[in-house]
Amino acid sequence: MTPAERGHVVTDASPGEPWNTLELVSDVPDTAKVRKWAQSILSDLSEDDLLDVLLVLTELASNVFDHARFPARLKLRKSAEPCVVSIVAEDASPDLPRLQPATPDSRRSRGLVIVDQLSEQWGVIRRLAGKSVWAVMPCATTS
Repeated sequence: MTPAERGHVVTDASPGEPWNTLELVSDVPDTAKVRKWAQSILSDLSEDDLLDVLLVLTELASNVFDHARFPARLKLRKSAEPCVVSIVAEDASPDLPRLQPATPDSRRSRGLVIVDQLSEQWGVIRRLAGKSVWAVMPCATTS
């Protein structure tokens, strides 16, 4: 198995706070790996904020695994002042996600409701080849 097949991790060297990138693999829908990757990056967040970020990140990753086209990746960045976590899920599908109300009987359709409730802002950007679904979450650090 090549590094790309396992989910290659890259850190962009752009100015300002760096983006951490996790390449997703279509035949390995591993949300536990996604959470471990994020925890290693966000180890200084308060427990409540970390749990909220992990939930939003897991929902966006699950949407990629369930509905998207590959190649796909997750991007994560934490800004220090003020503390803000930015999440981006990129994939090759032109289909845009829709926020749908969930009923108590619904087996699905809760993911974006959770993202909407926990994020300060979120949205979708159509790209030349696919889309980016992003979320911004305020946070506090423990240090």
